[in-house]
Amino acid sequence: MSLTDKFGRSITDLRISVTDRCNYKCVYCRTGNEGALYGDLPFADYLRMARVLVELGIQRVRITGGEPLLRKGVMDCVRQLARLRTADGDELDIALTTNGHLLADMAQPLKDAGLRRVTVSMDAVDSERFARI
Repeated sequence: MSLTDKFGRSITDLRISVTDRCNYKCVYCRTGNEGALYGDLPFADYLRMARVLVELGIQRVRITGGEPLLRKGVMDCVRQLARLRTADGDELDIALTTNGHLLADMAQPLKDAGLRRVTVSMDAVDSERFARI
């Protein structure tokens, strides 16, 4: 059994938002002005869902937030996701989307834990424009 969308296409990607919190206060984001709106699920719940969905054909997992690097335990979550294998026995393709603020200290440990790709989401490279956002 595999997951398919309403057009019959295989669903192979999973996005897990591990926190609503962020260390920026961007004008367009609901968490920036109000703080976290929802409580974080325990990582055990995310991992249980990921195990089930990997058995149903998920091959790629992207960890997002808010800012996922703010979440205590994210390194261990990556490590545990990296232990999972696809239906074909391959490693999961584990990625993370971050604003990059905390990445310098965490990049190597995340890679060592099993992270394969990182997307750094930047609203602007110009410091004045970035401050306005």
